[in-house]
Amino acid sequence: MYFRILNNEASGELTYVLGDLDAREAVVVDPHACDSSVLLALLAERELRLRWVLRTHHHDALYPNEAKQLQRLGAPMVQGDTLKTLGLNENAALPFGFEQIKVIRTPGHTPDCLSFGWRDRLFCGGLLAVTACPHQTRPLAPEDLWDSVNQRVFSLPDETLLFTGHEPQSRAVSTVLEQRRWHPFFSGLTRDEFLAQVAALPETKLDPSLT
Repeated sequence: MYFRILNNEASGELTYVLGDLDAREAVVVDPHACDSSVLLALLAERELRLRWVLRTHHHDALYPNEAKQLQRLGAPMVQGDTLKTLGLNENAALPFGFEQIKVIRTPGHTPDCLSFGWRDRLFCGGLLAVTACPHQTRPLAPEDLWDSVNQRVFSLPDETLLFTGHEPQSRAVSTVLEQRRWHPFFSGLTRDEFLAQVAALPETKLDPSLT
């Protein structure tokens, strides 16, 4: 297998490349248009055909050219608002080579958020990075976020590896056990306490350097 992490140091955004080297197929999780050339070069270097472009969430209303530019990657784009268009359900298993990656609906950071499960790993985008997204400083659907984290993420085995989409300190991976015990917004709080903390977060202020 082939596994690469791309880290944008300016924004803290993370992109993941998963490849089946035997079958020469790959998927990318949370790519960004500015990295398209790098991603195409990585795929070409390993002679990998891209099967899927997977987006845990997006901010295309703020950056309308992003999705169009990602079409350069030449693979179907799977995100929360395209599942029906692609004929996929919320529990679809997407094949690449001899591998599969599972679609899991986890709304909260945005209303249409998805997570993607592969082997012992879950790619969960901005789900746990409550205040780390450079494009919005608070979750858009906090009630859904609480349910997604507690019912769909924290119910996974303790050793499940969680890969974020945003991390300003460049820490890409943690575990379910760690986040369940020590996450500042979810560990030890009731639902009402969590919602009160989120309501107290500042309003979104965009960083012009990231447009």
